[in-house]
Amino acid sequence: MRGVAALLVAVVVALLLRSTALSALAARGVVLDVLAFATVLWALRYGETWGSSLGFALGLAADLDAAHWLGRHALVLTLIGYAVGRLSHTLVRESSRTHLALFAIATLVHQLWSAAFDIGGIAGVPYLLQRVVLAVVATAPLGTLLVALLRRVGGQPLFSHASIESGPTS
Repeated sequence: MRGVAALLVAVVVALLLRSTALSALAARGVVLDVLAFATVLWALRYGETWGSSLGFALGLAADLDAAHWLGRHALVLTLIGYAVGRLSHTLVRESSRTHLALFAIATLVHQLWSAAFDIGGIAGVPYLLQRVVLAVVATAPLGTLLVALLRRVGGQPLFSHASIESGPTS
C-alpha cells in the first residue's frame, strides 16, 4: 500500500511542477521534461515494474490534464519506464554520466513522440525540432545536477544495488 501511495505522490508532484512552476519556462520556449525525468528516476530506483507503472500513471494523468488524445503520453512514458528499469539492472546507477545519458535519451524520445502529434505540416518541423533539442539540452544536465544534489544532501546513494530490488516500500 505504501508503494502505491508513493507512486501517487510522485505523479501529483510531477504534474504540479509541470502545470505551475515549469509552465512559465515552457511559455518562453524552454521545456523541462519533468515527466521523462520522473519516469527515469523512478525506474532507476525501483526497476522496470514500478518504472512502467509510474510512467503509465504519470502519462495518463498528463493526458487527462491536457486537451489531446488519451494515451499519448502514457504509452511512451510506460515504454521509457520499462526500458530504463530493465537497463538499471546492468548500469552503474550512481554514475552522473549514466544519469545524463538516460535523461537525454528519455527526453529525446518523449519529446519526439509528442512532437509527432503536433506537426501540422512541413513548415512546423524546424520549430518542433528546435523545441525537442532545447528540451534535451535543458532537461538532461539539470536532471543530472538535481540527482547529484539529492545524493549530496541525503549523504547516501539514491539507488540500491541491482540485486536488492524491492520496490518503493523499502
